[in-house]
Amino acid sequence: MNKHFLLLFYLTCLIMETTSTRCIICHLRTRTDRCRRGFGVCHTQKNESCMSLKIFQNDTLQVLYTVCQKFCKNLKYDFNNRTYVHECCYYNSCNYKF
Repeated sequence: MNKHFLLLFYLTCLIMETTSTRCIICHLRTRTDRCRRGFGVCHTQKNESCMSLKIFQNDTLQVLYTVCQKFCKNLKYDFNNRTYVHECCYYNSCNYKF
């Protein structure tokens, strides 16, 4: 019984790995630094994609935030002298680029 369960679990993980996209998680990264908070990996589920939020001030990147996001939409807006760029992508590790 345990062997069958382990085989089924392994096959489920394998199928999930091949059908989902691997995204990078980072809750705080600056242009000159590595990820300072929340580094990891997530796998997209139904209706999810990799997402990055970049915050610029005077055309210089200040902060990058990355996760798996449901119902992601590409957006760009300006607020308080900062530009916020919300981007969605659909291939492995695509959300961790400057």
